[in-house]
Amino acid sequence: MSTPHPFRFGVTLFGAASRNEWIAKVHKVEDLGYSVLQVPDHLGNQFSPILALMAAAEASRTLRLGTLVLDINYRHLALLAKEVATLDLLSEGRFELGLGAGWIARESQMTGIPFDPASQRVGRLEEAVQVLTGLFSDGPMTFAGCYYSLNGFEIFPKPFHHPHPPLLLSGGGKRMLSIAGRYADIITLNPPVAPDGNSLDMAEATADATTQQIAWIREAAGDRFAQIEIGNFVIGGVKTEREQQLDPRIAATFRSRTTGEQQSPQGIYTLVGSVDQICEQVLSNRERFGISYIGVLEQDLETFAPVVARLSGK
Repeated sequence: MSTPHPFRFGVTLFGAASRNEWIAKVHKVEDLGYSVLQVPDHLGNQFSPILALMAAAEASRTLRLGTLVLDINYRHLALLAKEVATLDLLSEGRFELGLGAGWIARESQMTGIPFDPASQRVGRLEEAVQVLTGLFSDGPMTFAGCYYSLNGFEIFPKPFHHPHPPLLLSGGGKRMLSIAGRYADIITLNPPVAPDGNSLDMAEATADATTQQIAWIREAAGDRFAQIEIGNFVIGGVKTEREQQLDPRIAATFRSRTTGEQQSPQGIYTLVGSVDQICEQVLSNRERFGISYIGVLEQDLETFAPVVARLSGK
């Protein structure tokens, strides 16, 4: 069996009311021992991720900076590659490029951005990965695909990382995780997107489903599987000994859509218990699934900090 990856912990921040507040949040994430500051990419009430991460790079010393994840449907790839390379260069290699196919239908409906069927969006993402990694390499790139075409185009600057910044892909279904297995350096697991196209199907957030997801990744990755860092996002929140009951609204999302039976979050997407119990669960998840990179929301960063202090880097 391969040596497990050391634990890394990240925090997702959406924004702030002022520059000073944003910088204070960045300092807090770093001071509490987290490895990565992550910014998502949605069109609602949040900062623009690339600009926010550049400010975070200036305000921090050791934090890595990640997008969780950039929606490729919102930007032309030539411009995206230039922005990513610039951020990676100016942060001296602290950037981690998270990419996604887009999944929240209502954002496209509100803005008029086309929202294609999932098969097309995932196919577009696979091509986008090939285009971006090609643009980060030395020399001009020519590419002809179903969704993108380039004719001798080269970006400047080139990123600090060679051949490219660490690539993070996130997904829950077989096709998306198979693509991630072939290309990604980091893979974060999600439950599948629900049929409404605007939420995640938490009824599938089980240990059995996670085991299947890992199997899909392993099959697609082949010999490179041991090098891939596997992560997940604590969607349901962190509860310590002071508050061990899940919010009923969160618990309801773990109910089977077919039988109505209450599912167990299995300590994967929700962590409940004392600090000792949560640490045991996190260690168990790494042993069973290989999960070593864990992200939490800003609202949980202080609650989860004792776990970070105990396990980070181990």
